[in-house]
Amino acid sequence: MDKTLYVTDLDGTLLNTKDTINPFSIRTINELVEKGMLFTYATARSLVSASVVTKGLSTEIPVIAYNGAFIIQPSTGEILSKVDFTKEERDKVIETLSKYNISSMVYAYVEGVEKVSWIPENENDGVRRYLSKRIGDKRFRAVHDKNSLYEGEMFYFTCIGEKDELQPVYDIFVRDARYRCTLQQELYTPDYWCEIMPAAASKLNAIRKLKEMWNCTRVISFGDAVNDLPMFEASDECYAVANAVDELKAVATGIIESNVDDGVAKWLLEHVELR
Repeated sequence: MDKTLYVTDLDGTLLNTKDTINPFSIRTINELVEKGMLFTYATARSLVSASVVTKGLSTEIPVIAYNGAFIIQPSTGEILSKVDFTKEERDKVIETLSKYNISSMVYAYVEGVEKVSWIPENENDGVRRYLSKRIGDKRFRAVHDKNSLYEGEMFYFTCIGEKDELQPVYDIFVRDARYRCTLQQELYTPDYWCEIMPAAASKLNAIRKLKEMWNCTRVISFGDAVNDLPMFEASDECYAVANAVDELKAVATGIIESNVDDGVAKWLLEHVELR
């Protein structure tokens, strides 16, 4: 018997423009999960950030965070899978960012605790906009020198700024098979984000692992942005919301209604068959 895993992106896909999930979507998805639908999300967010915006949503199975760097059981916080940089990979990122005078937020486990480190003296408007949405988040750690910035087991670098200043960094890492690098404009702001991860940290690899964990035979996914391309590659069917970028729509099985119009929930309600 076919066993299908349903996976959705969050921002721009399941979340509306106010970073919340419409009540109809929460109610519909929860009812289907209660009836046996295997549903989860794969997001660039951390579990901490994702848990805030998905409040009220039933996730009975592990979720994928940090674009695939982590698979986490949300009910307990247990990390089931984690991908870090090697020392050589990490050193090249640090060297390149220094060469182009790019400041980053560094995601790492420092003495066993997840931290996001940045140097306040190097903040730009984009970083300030981002930090203003994370007030009270205990992961964030202001430091004042590069030695402290690059402590711990690093797994993610995020650089926020103008597209032109970030483009040279992107061009270097997108051609290096050891890394996965994206450059895209942040939703609802003028800021561009360049994100650098180990190559193995992808939604594609994480979905394949989760599919195996749950003995699923098929994957159906939903997304809106270029960082969802690996997720689509791992799927038997993949659907882009109406507000998705053209690059994603071009490879999608179909186009569904937008994130503000409950596109994912409406598709699930119409198509999910539970035995």
